[in-house]
Amino acid sequence: MQARLLGVLVAWIAGMSIAEAADVTVNINLGPPPPPVVVAAPPPLVVVPGVPVVQYAPSLQVDLFFHDHRWYYPHGGYWYVGPSFRGPWTPIPFAKLPRPIVAVPVRYYKVPPGHLKHREHGGPPGHEPGKGKGKGRGHDD
Repeated sequence: MQARLLGVLVAWIAGMSIAEAADVTVNINLGPPPPPVVVAAPPPLVVVPGVPVVQYAPSLQVDLFFHDHRWYYPHGGYWYVGPSFRGPWTPIPFAKLPRPIVAVPVRYYKVPPGHLKHREHGGPPGHEPGKGKGKGRGHDD
């Protein structure tokens, strides 16, 4: 959708005179880049119970998920995807996240991302407000 919007904007600007085009500003905010994940080796991964196609890295201080040969990293209210646990990270809209990533219960996060904190998008079972909050290690103590 963003590519289509950008194409429309480029076509619209191309039809304008130089003087008119000089006043046009396009700002698409995809979020600031996340801090890098700094680890010496690939982190040990554990299967998320109930979502066996997703793994998470409980030993890290950040939330990092692995699914279908890609890494997913929520940070600052935005989601990022990358080919490696070190990135490079590309912003990904919530609507484009794979369903298994969205289905990860909140108890497997160190910091629940915005879609779980506010529950504006509803959410799958296990995402009730406060359920597992603060545990972040994937166990039910």
